[in-house]
Formats: sequence, C-alpha cells, structure tokens
Amino acid sequence: MAVASLESTKLRLVFNAGVDDEGKPILKSKTFNNVTKSATTDQLFQAAQAITVLCKDTLNKVERNDSIDLQA
Repeated sequence: MAVASLESTKLRLVFNAGVDDEGKPILKSKTFNNVTKSATTDQLFQAAQAITVLCKDTLNKVERNDSIDLQA
C-alpha cells in the first residue's frame, strides 16, 4: 500500500489586472512559498483576503498547491 506525505504547501493568488486590446482579461499571479502545511482552508482564505487589501488589482482566484510525496 502506498503512503503519502505532505512535502510542502503554496498559496497562489490570481488577480484581474484589466483587459487587453481584444477585451480578454489580463491575469497576474503571486505565489507564496513555505506556507504552514497544517493551515486550514479558512486560514488560507483569510490570509489571501488580508494580502488582497494591500494590492491594487481585484482578486480573481485563490489556489492551494500541495506537493505530496508518494512512497510504496
């Protein structure tokens, strides 16, 4: 049976930075490394909201990226 261990967690915020000449949205992202592995979804969302207050662009999406090591 395989065993999974959480190696790292990253928080990625995607912002709307306007529209291009063709009317398509311009998206910019910022990734935060070394996020506490045990952080809950609510805690990460609260952190994202606090960071968004400091930014000029509108928050589009919040992503949690977990890196998991699988061992047989």
